Amino acid sequence: MYWLMKCEPDVYGILDLETDRETVWDGVRNYQARNFLRQMQVGDRAFFYHSNTKPPGIAGSMTISAAQVVDPTQFDQASPYFDPKSTQESPRWQTVMVAFEQIFPKLLTLSALRASFTPEELLILKRGNRLSVVPVEEAVAEKILVLSGLGNR
Repeated sequence: MYWLMKCEPDVYGILDLETDRETVWDGVRNYQARNFLRQMQVGDRAFFYHSNTKPPGIAGSMTISAAQVVDPTQFDQASPYFDPKSTQESPRWQTVMVAFEQIFPKLLTLSALRASFTPEELLILKRGNRLSVVPVEEAVAEKILVLSGLGNR
């Protein structure tokens, strides 16, 4: 299974993941995105999308290295992602660990994605969609890899 996961590169980008090698994908506070995170399994692949930057686009890929991880930021009162309704006994927010896979030879820009896919094929292109985590069909993922300059991998 493939996924697309968005983050602002000035907060945490593909270069940070390359340095860290693995990280918890924390701070997601949208129920639909959380539900997608809950569906992820170890070994799934994800595209790392740099959002809220110029130009936005897919910068690389990563692998889901752990699933069903309790998001620790929900319990941290100093975190902007603190959730006072969440408890250790009944956490509301689950996430995953991601491991660095690769940086693409070239950024696959949002405009290039729009030229190559319909909004039905790639959910981030859908008008009004602001989800930070979305599934990607295998045929679309393979085309993304080809467009990135990597071919089928």
